[in-house]
Amino acid sequence: MEKNYPTPHIKATPSDIAKTVLMPGDPLRAQFVAKEFLDGAVLFNNVRGVQGYTGKWKGAPVSVMASGMGMPSIGIYSYELYNVFGVENIFRIGSAGSISPALKLRDIVIGMGACTNSAYGEQFGLGGTFAPICSYELLRDAVALAEEKDFRYHVGNLLSSDTFYDDDPERSKKWAKMGVLAVEMEAAALYMNAARAGKRAIAICTVSDSILTKEATTAEERQSSFTDMMELALDLALKQENK
Repeated sequence: MEKNYPTPHIKATPSDIAKTVLMPGDPLRAQFVAKEFLDGAVLFNNVRGVQGYTGKWKGAPVSVMASGMGMPSIGIYSYELYNVFGVENIFRIGSAGSISPALKLRDIVIGMGACTNSAYGEQFGLGGTFAPICSYELLRDAVALAEEKDFRYHVGNLLSSDTFYDDDPERSKKWAKMGVLAVEMEAAALYMNAARAGKRAIAICTVSDSILTKEATTAEERQSSFTDMMELALDLALKQENK
C-alpha cells in the first residue's frame, strides 16, 4: 500500500515509533508501561484515546501502543504499524482466560499458535484453513528469558475468539479438549497480519481469570499488576535490538 501518514488511526510519522511495539489491549495498560518502565516516554498517538508512547528500556528504543479489543481493532493497528510505519516486531501483552487446569491466575501463557472462530483469514483467499503462528525466533527468545527469570509460564495454543459472551457457554470445553490453553481476542489477527507483511509477532498473555474455577482478577489488577509479562516483553524487545 502507499505509505501515507498519518493514517486515520495513528497520528505519527515512522520516526516516532520504534521497530518493536508492545501492544496491550487497554490504553491504560499502555500508559502504565510507558510511565513505569520506559525512560523519556513520549506520547506519539492519542487518536480515539488509543495511546501510543515511545521511550527507552535499558537504553533500547521501544514503543507501546494499545490495540483495543478484538481482531478487527488489532487488525487495523497492526496492519498500519507493519505496512505504513515500518515496525518489525509486535508483541501482544494482554490478558487471557484459562480453559486448562494447568494454568493458574497470573501465569504467563505464550501463544505458539492462535486458533480462532473468526473469519478474519478469509480476506486472503487461500481456499483452505490458515494456521496462525508466532515467530519462532521470538518464541525461542521469550522462553529463554522466562526460564532465566524463573517466571511461571506455559507455551501452546490460544483461542482468539470473536465472542466474549458466547451463546454456547460450554464451547470453550471443546477447544480445551484439543489442547488449547486459554482464550483471548486478538492474537490470530496479529499473527496473520505479521505473516502477510513478512514481519514478526508474538502474544505473551497473563491469565486474568479461569473459566473453569471462576477465579478472576479486577480491572485495576489487569491494568497495572501484570508486571512479569511486561518485563518479559521489554527484555525480549531489548534482545531484538541488540542482535
